[in-house]
Amino acid sequence: MTPTLLLLPGDGIGPEVIEQARRVAEHLWPELAFETGLIGGASLDADGVPLSVDTLVRAKQSDAVLLGAVGGPAWANVERNLRPEMGLLQIRKGMDVFANLRPAYCFPALVDASSLKRDRIDGLDIMIVRELTSGVYFGEPRGIERGLGDKSFGFETSRYTAGEVKRVARIAFEIARGRRGKVSSTEKSNVMESGLFWRETVTALHQAEGEGVELHHILADACAMELVREPKQFDVILAGNLFGDLLSDAAAMLTGSIGMLPSASLSVEGAPGLYEPVHGSAPDIAGQGIANPCAAILSLEMALRWSMRRPDLADRLFAAVGRALEGGARTHDLGGDLGTVAVTDAILDCL
Repeated sequence: MTPTLLLLPGDGIGPEVIEQARRVAEHLWPELAFETGLIGGASLDADGVPLSVDTLVRAKQSDAVLLGAVGGPAWANVERNLRPEMGLLQIRKGMDVFANLRPAYCFPALVDASSLKRDRIDGLDIMIVRELTSGVYFGEPRGIERGLGDKSFGFETSRYTAGEVKRVARIAFEIARGRRGKVSSTEKSNVMESGLFWRETVTALHQAEGEGVELHHILADACAMELVREPKQFDVILAGNLFGDLLSDAAAMLTGSIGMLPSASLSVEGAPGLYEPVHGSAPDIAGQGIANPCAAILSLEMALRWSMRRPDLADRLFAAVGRALEGGARTHDLGGDLGTVAVTDAILDCL
């Protein structure tokens, strides 16, 4: 059966970069079938919701989902439960993609684009495994209590079950076994009960199932400091939803541009994954033809590797991106003057 890739371009530069990823996919795998749907502001405008039931059903029936970006000033004043970003949270929860893989690597041609010194970045290769469907972003109760003057307050609940922690930790251990065998688990166990529970649960799982993996714990704020001081000490970083969000964005900028890095969000074995660049919708440059398509194209590379069982094509694509960058294929955010389409053309020339 021909595999199906569902494209959800979204908002801002999302449609531009996803179109380039589609061009690459068609070149690499002509038999691949595509479907297209709406999410975020585009879905809100068309269907009145940031994620329709139909789109979620189609996502679950696909082999993989490639998403662009959501959000923008056009929807800044809509009700909170209808904001484009809610579509992103809803599809993650609906697909139960609980493990978010955020690589932070630096192509040799881009080492000097980093704000850190060359010796800190050259050879960088970190994988951040972020829990994606629980924690403070989803925990209940949550809300805002108003009308009490200075006593008004807002609140969320940071909540994890043992099962939720174990399943994402297992993936971190598995990935580490194929790398350098080291997992750094992050939390704030010194001040948060949910952090202490996270540490205890990961420790117990490692004792039971962690053969071949070295585990050490580090507080999330200390991890952020060490990412800037000596990032190459890390192999796999395991984190909850909130801290994983912050640490992965910080790690992305070590590589010189957030426009370079992809992500994969995985569920149980055999279920479709959700793949997306880590950058936002960048409405300030949307429609100008200068958006960096590399993160979307590398998200396609991760989809080929993790969901569509074509590591051969993934390897070819990753190598082609590296060769294109060595040849000077850079957009404005990497000190180059090529546009979106020209960068993709350079990658296609290297395939």
